[in-house]
Amino acid sequence: MATRVNTTARESLRDSPLSMADQAYEAIRDLIVTLQIPPGDPISEERLMRQLGLGRTPIHQAIKRLESERLVAIYPRRGTFATEVNITDLALISEVRLQLEGHAAYCAAQRRTQVEQQELRQLLQKFGEPTATDADLMRLDTEVHRAVYRCTHNEYLEATLGQYYNLVLRIWYLFLDRLPHFSEHIEQHRPLLEAIIAGDAEEARETVRGHVVTFERTVRALL
Repeated sequence: MATRVNTTARESLRDSPLSMADQAYEAIRDLIVTLQIPPGDPISEERLMRQLGLGRTPIHQAIKRLESERLVAIYPRRGTFATEVNITDLALISEVRLQLEGHAAYCAAQRRTQVEQQELRQLLQKFGEPTATDADLMRLDTEVHRAVYRCTHNEYLEATLGQYYNLVLRIWYLFLDRLPHFSEHIEQHRPLLEAIIAGDAEEARETVRGHVVTFERTVRALL
């Protein structure tokens, strides 16, 4: 497994147009939120350097950035660790997301470009694929959320929502094998994308707010 992850990560980074610091951030972020670096596990900069094929400086910068986003904890004389997942924070995160996700969907419906409309249509085509695994559906969920954030054309809103989504995404992965009707939850994104493409801002806002509420209820039912 480690060899496959290392190879995939290296190939992805080699083809990326991002700066080395941004590449390191995205790669380490994804390892944490998908639980490939489990909550509470130590994080070794040297191991990440070998795994990602990047130098110490971008790795260090990425870890400091992830610390500010509450995915990494740095303790003097103890080391660096992936933060624990605190389910008691779910209500607080959902309270913020309920407002910001709705606003983002509203803005996206008003501001998406023709090029972005086409990108959203391409995402729509991925729904209902009969061979999709839970992992495929999780990636689709991530693609949809981050596409909507980009369509807001508000870099501050995009960055803020990205941070909250990363925290939520880790909770998704933590409960993935216990989530009932998971594909139905992801299907809720279909009317969201359709509303944004059509420019129906009110419908987009209400649809995504319902999605956030359903997510919190689903997770709480498993506790």
